[in-house]
Amino acid sequence: MSTKPLRVVILICSTRPGALGPAIGQWLTDTITPRADELGAELLPVSLADLALPFLDEEDEPASGHYRHQHTQRWSATVEAADGFIAVTPEYNYGMPAAFKNALDYLGREWAWKPMGFVSYGNTSAGTRSVQHAKQVVTTLRLVPLGATLALRIADTITDGRLRPDPGREQVAIGVLDELVRLAHALRPMRERSHPASRTTPLPGTYTRALTPDDAAEVLVLQRCCWVEEALANDTLAIPALQESLQQVRAWLTTWQATGLWRDGRLLGMVRTRRIDDDWHVGRLAVVPDLRGQGVGRRLLHEAEAARDAGCRRIVLSTGARSLRNISLYHSQGYRTESSDGATATLVKPVLADGAAGVRAQAQSHVQADVQG
Repeated sequence: MSTKPLRVVILICSTRPGALGPAIGQWLTDTITPRADELGAELLPVSLADLALPFLDEEDEPASGHYRHQHTQRWSATVEAADGFIAVTPEYNYGMPAAFKNALDYLGREWAWKPMGFVSYGNTSAGTRSVQHAKQVVTTLRLVPLGATLALRIADTITDGRLRPDPGREQVAIGVLDELVRLAHALRPMRERSHPASRTTPLPGTYTRALTPDDAAEVLVLQRCCWVEEALANDTLAIPALQESLQQVRAWLTTWQATGLWRDGRLLGMVRTRRIDDDWHVGRLAVVPDLRGQGVGRRLLHEAEAARDAGCRRIVLSTGARSLRNISLYHSQGYRTESSDGATATLVKPVLADGAAGVRAQAQSHVQADVQG
């Protein structure tokens, strides 16, 4: 599970002057904030009245992701950054407010694979028919509605525009947040896999994306899983990947360009790169043991090579001097051993004048090993 905090937007859906929505939204925020802090969730109240979206005025369809107007771009950025939503909505004539429907219709991909909970309010039905109406729309956008809801009957809960104290109601609100956070964590792999910055791979169900400091916990686990074999081969535990703390991993994730291979929220492999002078340095190439021998390591290595900066004359990597399996693979991919101090072997691969790295024929090798370098 990523250590990145979840962002939950509390969406106040009524735009009518004097509406109860802002007061209910404030009560909800105050009530669930302590629990949100415990769960590592950030609450962001957003009022559609303040957002002031006109009725849909984009020329292109929302599915295109092409937005001409600044109000759409701001709304897109808000929804894109969110991991889940709690809609505070009244019921108007057996349905949800037009402003709520309009806000949903503005966007497409930004909503996908995020949970949405509901706090409704109204008279006879306590706003439940508004929620029924909204669920038909949100599921079409691939939002995932919660089972837990909170329905407020105005006559029973509100006096002079304020909610009367009710511990039972507060527990229901906290239950909505709890379910939303659990579902948001479970859906995170779906959100990441469908994000434009993620790339699918030939390995079924997997995708790659850039690693960030928020991924430090997963990286730490992968390192300790993968470098035990290196420690045994070289008869030493003095290997940085086995010694680093969570804070140290988080620190190098800010200075290296790192790519991770993921499936269903599990980090399966990684590699990191950066430029030092005229050399392109590749390191921390790792693949989980159960995927060894499927060419995953080679594909990550090739991605790292292809990402090199223009002007780099060599690609440089290192591994344990006695990690013969690693060294054999690197040699097959066009690297040569430049030096070895008995503990660490440094290997280099020249970049040809036309920008190709190493010998292309060697890059097509059918070696079946994967490595941790």
